[in-house]
Amino acid sequence: MPELPEVEVTRRSFADRIAGARVLSAQLGKPLRWPLGIAVDDLVGRRVLQVARRGKYLLVHLDNGVLLLHLGMSGSLQFASTLPPRGVHDHFELETSQGLLRLHDPRRFGAVVFAPSVDHPRASQLLGGLGVEPLEAGFDPLAFYRALHRRRASIKQVLMAGDVVVGVGNIYASEALFMAGIRPTLRADRLSKPRAARLHAAIVTVLQRALALGGSTLRDFSSAEGQTGYFQLDAMVYGREGLPCRMCGTPVKSIRQGQRSTFFCPQCQKA
Repeated sequence: MPELPEVEVTRRSFADRIAGARVLSAQLGKPLRWPLGIAVDDLVGRRVLQVARRGKYLLVHLDNGVLLLHLGMSGSLQFASTLPPRGVHDHFELETSQGLLRLHDPRRFGAVVFAPSVDHPRASQLLGGLGVEPLEAGFDPLAFYRALHRRRASIKQVLMAGDVVVGVGNIYASEALFMAGIRPTLRADRLSKPRAARLHAAIVTVLQRALALGGSTLRDFSSAEGQTGYFQLDAMVYGREGLPCRMCGTPVKSIRQGQRSTFFCPQCQKA
């Protein structure tokens, strides 16, 4: 699933190029996770003001309304002056005066939802429960520690829930916990203040590193310019079950948490 770095890489790859464009036409393919919420023809004539991000949602702000895009499990966006004819897995297309924006989503877990504003109930339903953005000034170490101490679930599952800190998905939660030396099964409310501070710093470092490397391409992720990411080649534990830890040489282990694979070093992450 594209996580925060992949979504931010996607945003940066087309946001400047589409800003100011006027919508010439819009087309829908097979149904996605939620209905669009507006007739596609009603998007024609609107102007793109900017593209922002909240968690794993891209917010295409129009001069009248906003489109909320989610890439789901396997989605990706393309933006170019011309693209090949739409394929069977291309489920949303926005033709603009500055290029063609297309959502490709083989598994159709993604979404494109129109709302009159980000404060509208339709948008609030998707964005209202999201936690703090980890790469913004509001991600405060003390507030993070206090939020963790209100949760009794394992720290890995709390990170992935997205209501304490947003966008730290499976890959980056495993990597941040390794960097902080914390066992992923440890209950969140048992982290001391110093260990919570180390985890806070590790989350920021890992996500910034992932952004610098263009995100992670495990299967088919690419930016709107068609560029793949390279963070997975730099991973310390994710996807490395049975291989020696890059720090101590102990074989990396994998367990299941919340139906997702968690990778960790039993020596470097003792508790």
